[in-house]
Amino acid sequence: MSMPTILQGRLRLPVIASPMFIVSNPTLVVAQCKAGVVGTIPSLNGRTVEEFEAIVTEIQQRLAEAEAAAPGSTAPFGVNLIAHRTNVRLEPDLEICIKHKVPIIITSLGVSESLIERVHAYGGIVLHDITNMKHARKAIGAGMDGIIAVCNGAGGHAGTLNPIALVRELRQEYDGLIALSGAISDGAGILGALALGADIAYIGTRFIATAEANARDEYKGFIIEGNAEDVVYTPLFSGVPANYLKASISRVGLDPENLAHRTADTMDWQDGSPRPKAWKEVWGSGQGIGTIEDAPTTAELVQRLKEQFDEAVVSLRAKVRVFEAGSAAVGQPARVGAHV
Repeated sequence: MSMPTILQGRLRLPVIASPMFIVSNPTLVVAQCKAGVVGTIPSLNGRTVEEFEAIVTEIQQRLAEAEAAAPGSTAPFGVNLIAHRTNVRLEPDLEICIKHKVPIIITSLGVSESLIERVHAYGGIVLHDITNMKHARKAIGAGMDGIIAVCNGAGGHAGTLNPIALVRELRQEYDGLIALSGAISDGAGILGALALGADIAYIGTRFIATAEANARDEYKGFIIEGNAEDVVYTPLFSGVPANYLKASISRVGLDPENLAHRTADTMDWQDGSPRPKAWKEVWGSGQGIGTIEDAPTTAELVQRLKEQFDEAVVSLRAKVRVFEAGSAAVGQPARVGAHV
């Protein structure tokens, strides 16, 4: 395992709940951490620096109360910082994270060695989103504590690479923490991430359809009713290719099958939020929605994921034993399941 010390013994499941613009809020993050998975939130979910600090303060206070009542009962939380050169909020938001010693920082759209050093100075760790090996190598060289492989099928700003290809190639070059993002919405998917060589699953869309998520009922309904074919990949709304629900594109009067093209050089974070009204009116989603059928509480969802994960482990062991028995019958060494 390549699990950082800050996470060891703190998780009920090897899961980081991804930071989602607007959808993630203090109530969802606290519920995630209390359920035993890492809860995270984008700093830009606070419309101002002051509002962001109030969010961090609320999360810390509520988790401290939970810890006081039951020591060791909560997972750590994290904050996503957009490290793009146009984000004027990066420095003040980082200062808030340093002031409050936020345990986990997740950076995206840019790598900063100075940021990593400043987070390490107070004992925090920094994870970084990547979609290809070029960006992974840059992040590794900068001293990141972990790499989040955002693969084909992930919600939001996803990559185009198959998770098998990206994780296996990344693991050849990197022995640190790898989180896998891409269409993981049940316990079997979590186990699949570990089987590929990742240390932890990175799940976003499944948490949109929960009671605590700050998402409209219509948004949750699209996820519950949809499947992988109801998701479209386009750079139109932010300048960076991302996965969105076709139904949400149609509802704003656009044809999801005939969308205009934008390039990354049009991306602009100067106003502190994506443009145009992406994520507010046009809703992101991963391809794993075909197995999502309801919107339970976060506690209920994590309990279900744990049960599914345990069942998947038992099922995998049984399949390996069957294969081993077949291999032995034809005179082949039966060593496949030694580590399962």
